[in-house]
Amino acid sequence: MSVTLTQFVLSIFLFFALSRTFLRLRSGELSLIGFFFWSAIFSLAIIIVLFPELTSFVASPLGIGRGADVVVYVSIALLFYLVFRLYIFLEDIRHEITKLVQQIALQNDTKKSKK
Repeated sequence: MSVTLTQFVLSIFLFFALSRTFLRLRSGELSLIGFFFWSAIFSLAIIIVLFPELTSFVASPLGIGRGADVVVYVSIALLFYLVFRLYIFLEDIRHEITKLVQQIALQNDTKKSKK
């Protein structure tokens, strides 16, 4: 197997990203579920970069012409899902901040009315 420059550079980047997930897990910034999710994503990407012909085996049964198209379709679907999850997370934070601001405002109002 001869590795092209592109495969080499992408592999180095993906191994670096994989190492970051491990360090984030050790520091407590990443949950175990998050670690397994991102490790699986980066590991799968490394396998696809090093063995691109594997994507053709997945593409054929799905009726997709090229393996690269499968990678693009799956990547887009995954990105949409992650953006959705991020949106929901931000909405939850926005609601929590609104509740906290209301509680602080009510506490300040009751303190002023007691004086």
